[in-house]
Amino acid sequence: MSKGGRLAVVLVAFLVVAGLVVFGVAQLLVPGVPGGVVNFTDTQAAGQPVHLTVQTVGSIGFGNHPTWVSYLVKNPHTGKWDHDTSWELPANTVIDMTVYQYDSGSPLRNQEWGQVQGTIGRDATLNGKSFKVYDSYTGNGVGHTFAIPALNLSVPMVGVAGNPCAVAPCHFNSPHNIETFSFKTPGPGSYNWQCFVPCALGYLFGNGGAMSTQNYMGGELEVVAS
Repeated sequence: MSKGGRLAVVLVAFLVVAGLVVFGVAQLLVPGVPGGVVNFTDTQAAGQPVHLTVQTVGSIGFGNHPTWVSYLVKNPHTGKWDHDTSWELPANTVIDMTVYQYDSGSPLRNQEWGQVQGTIGRDATLNGKSFKVYDSYTGNGVGHTFAIPALNLSVPMVGVAGNPCAVAPCHFNSPHNIETFSFKTPGPGSYNWQCFVPCALGYLFGNGGAMSTQNYMGGELEVVAS
């Protein structure tokens, strides 16, 4: 084969490999389509903590309601950010939760939502620092809460400056806070979780819309026997 022919073969091979890499990265960045329950029951050995990672965004950027605020969850099997808020978890198991908070905030109407409740240790961490209550009149306020009423669990999601991320999933180059906390699942059953901070722009008192819609600011924990 001539030198030019060998060069052409190498170039084609390089382009194929580069294309596969780009495709693989793109698959991780494109959010999954809502379609059921994300399963976390087989991601760890029996009795070991489950790692659950979510992010909150100021606008989902796609679908029927592109401007709605939303939660997304990182699928433990695919690594993709899924727009699904129903999660299957093992019963009587510690859940170590990480929240990437990309949305802005404001002072709370009810300061009680600024308290951390129901977590293991009765605290959470904000960018690595432990806290039990957040004063929403400081910094950038509070954007959302992650709350499971049946477990008396509620954690405020501290806001960031502005809201530069327009299309989910958001990434580390956008301003964000990282919050972590742990809780223990109860026995088998279905447990509602939701945001209690009114954040639905265009709706009376900030309620309705995303606040009352599955796969946006609320979901279900489907707890099954481990």
